Amino acid sequence: MTKDPITVEPNTSLPDAHRIMRQQNIRKLPVLKGEKLVGIVTYDMVLEASPSPATSLSIQELHYLLAEMKIEEIMDKDPVTLTPDTPFEKALALGQNDRIRGFPVIEKGQLVGIVTHGDILRLLTKTLGLQE
Repeated sequence: MTKDPITVEPNTSLPDAHRIMRQQNIRKLPVLKGEKLVGIVTYDMVLEASPSPATSLSIQELHYLLAEMKIEEIMDKDPVTLTPDTPFEKALALGQNDRIRGFPVIEKGQLVGIVTHGDILRLLTKTLGLQE
């Protein structure tokens, strides 16, 4: 689990979320409204929502449209969450679902971390004794 993950607010623009993900080398951002988890957005979601390079829009029109589009329009509004004491086996089973794009970890109503597919693979590798 990654503790204290980087988060965004629902009104974060697509370009800002994309920039944060690139700069921080992350692919998932929990979305918080105040202290409450209201969704999760992934790098793939941001790319899918971006206009095609073959668009007939001008650069200015593209920048305007992207700046106006907010994360709340594309985020997964009902993410599957875990608790710090969720068994590894359950996280592993949930991770097989293509719809699930990361697991925010909630404790006492607060976001305390995020579990990614990479986290699950690292733990599985360690558990199986495959780590060098």
